[in-house]
Amino acid sequence: MQRTILELQKLQGLLPPRPQDAHKNQFGHVWIIGGDCGMSGAVRMAAETALRSGAGLVSVATHPEHTAYVNIGRPEIMSHGIQNPDRLAELIRNATVLVIGPGLTNSVWSQHIINSVKNSTLPKVIDAGALDHIAEFELTQTVCTPHPGEAARILKCSTQDIQQNRTHAINTLVQWPATWILKGHETLIQTKQALVQCAYGNPGMASAGMGDVLSGLIGALLAQGLSTHDAACLGVAAHAYAGDLAAKEKGQRGLLATDLLPFIRALLNEPT
Repeated sequence: MQRTILELQKLQGLLPPRPQDAHKNQFGHVWIIGGDCGMSGAVRMAAETALRSGAGLVSVATHPEHTAYVNIGRPEIMSHGIQNPDRLAELIRNATVLVIGPGLTNSVWSQHIINSVKNSTLPKVIDAGALDHIAEFELTQTVCTPHPGEAARILKCSTQDIQQNRTHAINTLVQWPATWILKGHETLIQTKQALVQCAYGNPGMASAGMGDVLSGLIGALLAQGLSTHDAACLGVAAHAYAGDLAAKEKGQRGLLATDLLPFIRALLNEPT
């Protein structure tokens, strides 16, 4: 399969200008589902990124102890504490896209949350703790975003095995019929029809929360009508390029995931 290299400038035109009479419901309602005990930051970063990337509405379904914390300083996020998974199934009836996994663990609560959404046919991003349950999901219109450690758990091998032959790893992951993103140095994107490589990004992006930002970004692009392949390609390119711009401004060391947000917003509005 021929490998192509992402070119951000060619991808930026995937999002058309907004009409003068636009309203928020035209740009989708993204639900970020995750945030087990002690992991509220993951859903918060994914949610804020989805808003900054153009989603019309963003809601978070998280552990009840986090409900009040998620929208402190960002009141535009609608935060719901989920004690009873049946309530989640009712809430997501108004969703356009689901982002499942940021801050999920192997707890009983996390498993109940996954059980309540795994059969959804909505477009979705599966990330982090939800990837351990990939075989349980309905994978229609799905983007999966493992880092090497998560890919190793899925394929029942070591992280070293993944890193020694990343192309082989992502070729194997597509046995599950989704658009796959293998994160890391020169991130790879693959469906059964295409293999794409990202040449943007830098070592400063090896810090907590970068994957949560990426999942929220891709969720927002899906909500605005992009296909899973296009959302994955534009999302990865804009995320990595934003990391390069942020590192150029103040250096790689100490780069935070949320430092990317103003650059992501600019890249989705202006040509490079």
